[in-house]
Amino acid sequence: MQMYKPYKTPVVKASPDIKVPEPRISKFVIFLLKLVARLYLFIFFGIAKTVLLEQQLLFDIFTRVLSGKSRCIIAFRHPNGGEPQLLTWFFLYKLKRLAARKRVRFERRPHAVFVYSYEVVRYGGWVARFVMPNLGAMPISHTKIDSKGMARIYNAIMDGPYPVAIAPEGKVSYTTDSIPVLEPGVVRIGFNSAQRLAEKKPECPVEILPLSIHYRFGSWGIFTLEKLMQRLEKACGFSSKGRRKISFVERFNQCREHILLANEVRFKIKTDTSLSFEKRLEQVVNAAMSSAERIAGITSKEGEDILFRMHRVRQLYWDSIFLPSVDTLDNIAQIERSTLDLQAGEAWYMGRYLELVELGWDFRVPLPAENALLHEKIEYAQNLWDFANRTMGGAFQNRVSIFPRKVIIQAAPAINLTERLPDYKKDKKTAVDKAMSDLQKAFNDCIEDVNKKEKNKEKKKKPK
Repeated sequence: MQMYKPYKTPVVKASPDIKVPEPRISKFVIFLLKLVARLYLFIFFGIAKTVLLEQQLLFDIFTRVLSGKSRCIIAFRHPNGGEPQLLTWFFLYKLKRLAARKRVRFERRPHAVFVYSYEVVRYGGWVARFVMPNLGAMPISHTKIDSKGMARIYNAIMDGPYPVAIAPEGKVSYTTDSIPVLEPGVVRIGFNSAQRLAEKKPECPVEILPLSIHYRFGSWGIFTLEKLMQRLEKACGFSSKGRRKISFVERFNQCREHILLANEVRFKIKTDTSLSFEKRLEQVVNAAMSSAERIAGITSKEGEDILFRMHRVRQLYWDSIFLPSVDTLDNIAQIERSTLDLQAGEAWYMGRYLELVELGWDFRVPLPAENALLHEKIEYAQNLWDFANRTMGGAFQNRVSIFPRKVIIQAAPAINLTERLPDYKKDKKTAVDKAMSDLQKAFNDCIEDVNKKEKNKEKKKKPK
């Protein structure tokens, strides 16, 4: 359980940009990862058991892809932050064993190459910079024109021996039971790949496999949920006396109201209690976004998507700290160097606003019911703490994650984009929208199915 400490302003200085080698598959890194992967996953998931539902769907897609009979984009949910690490370990070291029990044999070791946002290697440290390129992971920018990055992705889909894994939410979504947004990039890349591949290998379809990840908690989750709430209430200035007698929903409500009010005071927003929490938080998010843009010297256009605005400013934020056009700062005069350092420091403050925007936009959700499932309460408590954390200047790395007892991976039937090419050629927008709707439905069906199974298990446990 991570203890939160009030964030101290770091000394931020400009640095040359971080370069990583071209993606490749290193057998040595795969071997090395096998030795340390479980220890690494313990940091994210504790000793959680990993369960695969709808196993045959995953076996079938990997059988086709690894034998060269089809190409696949794995569209995976990204609610927690550790899903790429978990799935990499699962594909490399567990999927083959599960398949063998069902007498399924793959033509090569299962693996998937992940697409990640370019800034991951900037904040991920030397481990990410070493491991990710050597597992074939490919960086891409949300806002810059990145023809080289896109070419890598298309080559991996059409010619690579493994599925390509992309999070269609575009970032961590902070929720397992709902989907704040699905970006159309996955479907568009899939259709473009299918169109190109149809000219070279018409017998080889391109498919999208929806993959949903869910977290479930046991007695440790109940204990740590209470501990997290106590810490949150202490941060909000509430006395610990008698707090347990108050319902969880009311404790949640009191804390989020306190944190929201602190943000309204900070951004000089007049408190209007006639508005819903979600609407008031939206005002805070818009104010934080405008503050970040003001530091960046950007004036957004009316009606621009706020997530696009966030990614655009984040690009400037990282480019002010890690200078993309500078290989060394050794020969820069003192005045110019100091100016760059000041700009990096200003960018760091810009980043504090962006952290609040990212979490706040997805946190516009209603309170869980008092009889909600345990994972719903834990997820809300984690996000409520993160709301306080980012209000105090923290970032994603200060987030508190409660260890789950079980991680559920569930696949949905693959969406064959090659079969839809005639419709795509007639009307691209309609075909993309239809595929996006089917992807959304697949995820919703997974959520409903998993929750239904978990509720049935809870009913069986209760004494008659």
